[in-house]
Amino acid sequence: MHHVLFYELEDDYMERRPPLRREHLALAWKAEASGELLLAGALGEPADGAMFIFSGPGPAAAERFAEADPYVSGGLVRSWSVRPWNTVVGEAASNPLLPDGA
Repeated sequence: MHHVLFYELEDDYMERRPPLRREHLALAWKAEASGELLLAGALGEPADGAMFIFSGPGPAAAERFAEADPYVSGGLVRSWSVRPWNTVVGEAASNPLLPDGA
């Protein structure tokens, strides 16, 4: 199962992130090394949000990440939410559906 962690970022996120960025990236790479985090990054133009794709049986890994993230505790994230993502196409899809099985 996949879950997407969405961040809504504060307007001054870009200006305020430098002192927290190293710790944030270390947390993200640790989650990736554990196999929980598959992809992550900020949305661009405008840089007002970010997405993190987690793999696991439930939302717990994504929630733990947000609760530990210095961007959240440092006030760079206005709000965050986790939603299940029913992946059906791709090698890593949780529920692959082929055209002949639709």
